[in-house]
Amino acid sequence: MRLTFTKCHGSGNDFVLLDARGTTLSDSEWGRIARSLCERDGPVGADGLLLLGEGSDGAQFAQKVVNADGSIPETCLNGLRCTARAGFELLGIEAATVQLKTSDAQVARDADLAPGVYTVRTTVGPASTNPQAAGVNLAAPVIDAPVPGLPNGRNFTAVAMPNPHLIAFVDTVDVAELTALGDWCEAGPDLLADRANVSFVALRPDGLFVQTYERGVGLTNACGTAMGAATHVAGLTGRIPFGAWITVHNPGGRVKARAEGPAGGDAVTIAGNATFEWDGEIEIDPATGQTGALTVTRRRDDETAAWAALRG
Repeated sequence: MRLTFTKCHGSGNDFVLLDARGTTLSDSEWGRIARSLCERDGPVGADGLLLLGEGSDGAQFAQKVVNADGSIPETCLNGLRCTARAGFELLGIEAATVQLKTSDAQVARDADLAPGVYTVRTTVGPASTNPQAAGVNLAAPVIDAPVPGLPNGRNFTAVAMPNPHLIAFVDTVDVAELTALGDWCEAGPDLLADRANVSFVALRPDGLFVQTYERGVGLTNACGTAMGAATHVAGLTGRIPFGAWITVHNPGGRVKARAEGPAGGDAVTIAGNATFEWDGEIEIDPATGQTGALTVTRRRDDETAAWAALRG
């Protein structure tokens, strides 16, 4: 089959975005497509697939995410901004409810972060430290404390966004330490119901710096739900005030974020880029994942340059 797609990114977290409305493929077929197209040495290279689908129950459209390893997470907030932009352009709207795997999200066009940087605001929640929701097989929530059974003695908070996250605040991010712990979580230990996203977070004068080992992907330039989870945990532990806008930095760029406390439904709002880099077409066999020729049909160099200027 021939797929038409857009290569896009949110904060450097990059994706293959497809309008999958009317496409009937199984999860296993999408998984094979994701593993093939997302392979960094392959024809495209990405952190995952974003599938824009038909919405239901009042949602204008839906998003399905397929990670680079073929797994299907609850959501991806960096990807959601890109899917939202595609939905806006297809439907001629600037705000929507988006149906996710286990929840929904509110999305809206926002003021550009910088000239030429298309910006989308997303709101999800509630964030939860309930151990079952957060995917840890423990009786009580873990909030800024060592996690029994975790091979790392740092203080963590286990939080659902709604996908599972382990958040630790550190003075300096040790990438080797983060990678080792992420690899352990990827092995599917009994402690974790379905692996986990692991983030080390450092305080910055204007907010936070977040580095994430993403479930099903590995180290990423950015993980939107991790930035949301880190903002919520920072408020929960008193490191920042609830209700305040902060800047969340990551290796791929930055976003604006705000976490609400219980009075605000434990919601998290993120405003960040939805950059479309280029459009393409490729032949692929869903049964095998084998790809044919790639054709780049449009380059969006102005958007790429605008994002590069913002990053400095």
